[in-house]
Amino acid sequence: MAKRSTSQQVPKEMQKCFEEITLLTDTFSQTYLNDEYLQLCRELTATLCRKRPSPLARGKAPTWACGIIHALGMVNFLFDSSQTPHITASQIWEYFDLSSSTMQAKSKQIRDLLGMYPMNPDWSIPSMVDKNPLIWMLEVNGLIIDVRQAPREIQEAAFRKGLIPYIPDA
Repeated sequence: MAKRSTSQQVPKEMQKCFEEITLLTDTFSQTYLNDEYLQLCRELTATLCRKRPSPLARGKAPTWACGIIHALGMVNFLFDSSQTPHITASQIWEYFDLSSSTMQAKSKQIRDLLGMYPMNPDWSIPSMVDKNPLIWMLEVNGLIIDVRQAPREIQEAAFRKGLIPYIPDA
């Protein structure tokens, strides 16, 4: 299960930066995405604000907002037309009046800094939890298993340890 903090607490010196970026990501999420992305954008922004030194201390808020949305989109397959919501990458960079290369560079910087990758359990939107096999894969006695197929006592132990988000229905 997620090991990242969902807190939106940020150092006092980063509060203004946090507010500027989240105003932009909130507006974009309300227009093109959904509340899950809005919340995750806020959490990612707060995480970046808490980094020492914070990368957000340098650069412009629209560039960071654009990179944050794209980074989360990469993790959650936002650009796949079979997903809901779905947008094109160009909608992001055009919305923020940036170039594709600027958006991609900032997104890569964020993903590299936090070790983000497609289907990353720590940065998956809640509606992707059931579809994300990485959330449910655990090592038991040296074997990787899908804990949803494991005996109930193993599921309960994994849940108690915070390794899975909930105990699957039998």
